This record gives sequence, C-alpha cells and structure tokens, in this order.
Amino acid sequence: MADRPLTLMAVHAHPDDEATGTGGVLARYAAEGIRTVLVTCTDGGCGDGPGGIKPGDPGHDPAAVAAMRRQELEASCDVLKISDLEMLDYADSGMTGWPSNDAPGSFWQTPVEKGAARLAELMRHYRPDVVVTYDENGFYGHPDHIQANRITMAALEMTDLTPKVYWTTMPHSMMKRFGETVREFSDDVQEPDPAEAAALAEIGLPDDEITTWVDTTAFSGQKFDALAAHASQGENIFFLKMGKERFSDFMGMETYVRVKDATGAAVPENDLFAGLR
Repeated sequence: MADRPLTLMAVHAHPDDEATGTGGVLARYAAEGIRTVLVTCTDGGCGDGPGGIKPGDPGHDPAAVAAMRRQELEASCDVLKISDLEMLDYADSGMTGWPSNDAPGSFWQTPVEKGAARLAELMRHYRPDVVVTYDENGFYGHPDHIQANRITMAALEMTDLTPKVYWTTMPHSMMKRFGETVREFSDDVQEPDPAEAAALAEIGLPDDEITTWVDTTAFSGQKFDALAAHASQGENIFFLKMGKERFSDFMGMETYVRVKDATGAAVPENDLFAGLR
C-alpha cells in the first residue's frame, strides 16, 4: 500500500447523487489526502431540461439534458475535490414505472454482468480500499440505484480485491427528522396514504443497525455547494431550500452499513478507513 494512496470509490447512479449521499465523505477524505474516485453510471438524461421541462414533455431533449448534467457533475466534482471521475454513460432509466425503464440501452436494461465487467476494470485500475454504493433496494427503490448496487457487488466478485464495502443508509431517527423538515419547508405537502407511509417507514435502518457514523459537519458547506452545482435539477433537490446553516445541522452526519470487511475494525465506527490506517 506504500506505493499508492488510500482510495475511496463511490459508485452512484446519476449526476447529483454523489453530493446527496456521499458529498461529505468525498470532501472529507479528499482533504485528508485520500484519492477519491467517483463512478457515475448513467447520463442523467431523464432529469429536468432547461426551464424545468420534464421528461416526456414537449421540448425535453435527453441528449441535451445529459450534456448539461455532465457539466454540472464536473463542477460538483471540483467543489468536492474529487480526484477522478469515471462515467459509464448508460442511458438514465428514469423513475420506477416510467417507459424509459424499458428502453434499449438504459441502465436498467443492461445485463448486470456487462455493467459489472466495466466496473471491475475500473476497480482493478484504481484498486479501492473502500467502496461505497446503495443497498439492494437502491435506498428508496429507484431502478438505477438498484442496478448500481447489483453491478458493484458483481464487479467485486470479478476481482481479487478485498475492500471495505459500504451501503449508504439513513437511521430511522434521521428519517423522522427529515419528514418533519419537509413539512416545515413545504406548504403543500399532503399526508401520505397508509401504503406510502408504510413504504417510507421501511427506508433506512434502525439506529442501532447503523455500523458507521461519519461526522462531515466541517464539509457541509462544500456538500451544499456541490448540490447547488446541479442547478438544472434544483427544483427536485429539496435540501437546497434549507439554506447552508440548517443544511449543515441536518446533513452533517453521513451514515452507512458495512457489508464487507477484511480489517476486523470494530463497529460501530466513525471512519470508513478504520483498520486501514
């Protein structure tokens, strides 16, 4: 390990996901001299177009949206001081149930082994000590997030690497705070129906099942600015409504569940690199 830097690889589905879930650790570990590698799996073409034009509406051009979001992603990487950006450039599959889920060439339609082989090649090149992605449900069921989990876990099986592997998550206590904050900052939020409420309650994990609590409060400003770099999607990024001070209070702790480890580091832990330095 002496001849190469410690390396964190985050595998995300879309441009802006890197900031929402892992912006704090990416900024923190970059500041500590760790190489940070971001793999973004899709082009983000199902995002909003200029003026908030929605996918499927007249004037929405997925290719133009993807090009715009690539520039925003590069700006976010500059803010977070990410060392290396790799884009797999699969077509954005859109939200669950959208016609784009079934489009040929979409990430959701890509065979897992094909995507995994490409990611495994990147893993062999960068040889990450820590890999972060979503859980098996993509945190909240988004098809591209689920696919990112699948190709990440399959790619690891294709290599001889033994990094610590983490899935992003949120403790139930924080999810409760999130719901309260949404109601505070939104005038038109309606109470979810029982089925939706039950689904929301399943997101994240009980607090005592969280293995890793990383304090990134000192880097919350960078995380906020990285989210703001994705200006075209600002309508969909609730956290920007908070302002930096409230954002820092709410988003200063990033939480993960450790699913693979060869270091024997005790849990709960407060450092993704515990046992590695």
